[in-house]
Amino acid sequence: MSDSAHDKIKIGIVSISDRASTGVYEDKGLPALQDWLTRALKNPISFEPRLIPDEQARISATLIELVSAGCSLVLTTGGTGPALRDVTPEATLAVAHKEMPGFGEQMRQIGLKFVPTAILSRQVAVIRDKSLIINLPGQPKSIQETLEGLKDAEGQSIVAGIFAAVPYCVDLIGGPYMETNDEVCKAFRPRSALRAPK
Repeated sequence: MSDSAHDKIKIGIVSISDRASTGVYEDKGLPALQDWLTRALKNPISFEPRLIPDEQARISATLIELVSAGCSLVLTTGGTGPALRDVTPEATLAVAHKEMPGFGEQMRQIGLKFVPTAILSRQVAVIRDKSLIINLPGQPKSIQETLEGLKDAEGQSIVAGIFAAVPYCVDLIGGPYMETNDEVCKAFRPRSALRAPK
């Protein structure tokens, strides 16, 4: 099936790091997000990448800018721990029209399968206008696990990743119809919300 059979989607990806944004070390967040989304979605994607420091006003302004630019989905990475400079959740909540607490709850459940310190993570998800904004962890491996979930040796799901719920959420807020590659992450929709294949 050609790309033209799928809705185009614009996705904002934001890496939040003082050191990476000043060139002290290479940012790994944006490449990890772009790689995973390109594998997971059948839709043609237009990415809006941003690499910014841990500054609350700057983060909020960037999120507003990306939503205004037509991004149906905005994913951030970094700045969600308890450290003094970690202000991504505060910046995200400041621009929210609705909070979506289930995403943060599930992200911590996934993290707890690996480390007890997952309870220190403060990721949130919110809706602003017709855009879903989700704070993800900072490490590429954790980004993948959080989005994709965990599978056993036979490929059966042990813990559902959060991305399985993203396409239907975007449907409900008036965004494009997102279609996933099931071998990476199978989106869940109620039968009434499924679109017939083109």
